[in-house]
Amino acid sequence: MTLFEAKLKESGIPNKLIRPYTPRHNGKVERSHRKDNEYFYATHKFYSFDDFKKQLAVHRRNYNNFPMRPLGWKTPREFLNHFLKTGEIIF
Repeated sequence: MTLFEAKLKESGIPNKLIRPYTPRHNGKVERSHRKDNEYFYATHKFYSFDDFKKQLAVHRRNYNNFPMRPLGWKTPREFLNHFLKTGEIIF
């Protein structure tokens, strides 16, 4: 069991493995990577690894505090906090 799997189990989060190279899931991952490239990697210059970490922290903070339609116009942070407090997923 990996550390990731152990943490999921400890948190009571079910983990379902999918068959590798499933197009439906690969599309979601590829879209996520494309968005990361468009909004972060292609628009920033990094002068050192520390500079990269600082810029990524700002980007991650902005991303996690931006309301999103798939989450019922909640921010990812609000959505996660609500789930952790109540165990409910509501949109």
